[in-house]
Amino acid sequence: MSNPGDADATSIRDVRDLAAHLASGCKADQTIGTEHEAFGFRLDDFAPPPYAPADGRGIGALLNGIAAAENMAPILDHGNTIGLKGNGESISLEPGGQFELSGGPLTDLHQTKAELDAHIARVQKIAPGLGLGFAPLGFHPQARRSDMPFMPKGRYKIMREYMPKVGTLGLDMMLRTCTVQVNLDFSSEADMVTKMRVAYALQPLATALFANSPFYEGKPNGLLSNRAQVWTDTDNARSGIPKMIFEDGFGFAAYADWLLKVPMYFVYRDGEFIDVSGASFRDFMEGKLTALPGVRATLGDFADHSTTAFPDVRLKRWIETRGADAGSAPMMLAQSAFWTGIFYDKAALAAAWALVKDIPYDTLLTLRAIVPRAGLATPYRAGTLRDLARDAVIIADQGLRARSKQNAEGLDERLYLSPLHHIAAGAPTQAEHWLSRYNGEWRGDVSRIWGEAGF
Repeated sequence: MSNPGDADATSIRDVRDLAAHLASGCKADQTIGTEHEAFGFRLDDFAPPPYAPADGRGIGALLNGIAAAENMAPILDHGNTIGLKGNGESISLEPGGQFELSGGPLTDLHQTKAELDAHIARVQKIAPGLGLGFAPLGFHPQARRSDMPFMPKGRYKIMREYMPKVGTLGLDMMLRTCTVQVNLDFSSEADMVTKMRVAYALQPLATALFANSPFYEGKPNGLLSNRAQVWTDTDNARSGIPKMIFEDGFGFAAYADWLLKVPMYFVYRDGEFIDVSGASFRDFMEGKLTALPGVRATLGDFADHSTTAFPDVRLKRWIETRGADAGSAPMMLAQSAFWTGIFYDKAALAAAWALVKDIPYDTLLTLRAIVPRAGLATPYRAGTLRDLARDAVIIADQGLRARSKQNAEGLDERLYLSPLHHIAAGAPTQAEHWLSRYNGEWRGDVSRIWGEAGF
């Protein structure tokens, strides 16, 4: 989730202005942005660290330490540092203290690797002195919901009160999940439509490939991606796979119209989050919000509102692929490589669309429902999703080959796809690896995961 405050005060007349705002993202550039989250844990007892505990070993201290070390600008919420900005990237906090890097727009995956390495190094430099470690996992493997702290961000207080009204697992989504998403560009409305449809159609596969949450409160949960399962009952009015993506006439206006149907959470004004949960953004555009009579929405408000929609693929002035569990550094790079290879070569994008265009919408919903438990063994056509994985990874590989972006050693971006080639060929996913460790050397002690998954 984002840090607060898009300052664009441009007024909105109707949905055409919203569509034009989305369309303004069209550009010839092909940049890669990666956002990834990790759970904090105390090194001595593996407990989730609060924001500002009495012993000073908290998330707030880590943020302030990074700000001082790197001269990053703090983002404040009532005097609390709840994020940082600088060097073309930002750091933010998820509700339960999950630490998120929102990387800058980069031109190749070698830069993505350097950015990820630098982020891990910054955490490793400061966190151990506070008695903290971090591990990128899809769902917290040990903590109960009541064990998780809430970070002091105004929007989270509003969401905390609203979530239980619209689903049973919304608080788990907020507190006990971590994800990694890749943000990519589109050059035109037609290009956006194709990429959105390909991304949605392949999202169940991405969930299976990157599954990394097989534990619940210290024991196996019977799932491979509990994070994905949580999203099935968080808030279905703003998540999932909207049908209009695959309908005739889909474009910027259709997506903007869908966003207008997503109930609001808040309005951000003068450093305050105003609770308007459940209200209509269309009413806001007309100055009819009960909490803000006569106040009309701006493009900044629309940008904020768009961050409160949680579909499997999200459209802003770029495309966000959102279906994967957080995972190891090689797997995070593999996800960026997978989508970059498919999106940023015309032949690869066309091949990917040919691969999935005949999947019926109802079949996508079925796949999405089964994948959290069955992973790559999910039935698909005459085989399983692992068969689709082989084809999709090859297409991504071909796309990266065509890009021919080489590092200092003369290796192109295909090197980051290596983990997916192995998994598509039959190697265990991250979740399956952890289950093997749990049933083997760990002898049922899930706490061993922190030492092996942590950085």
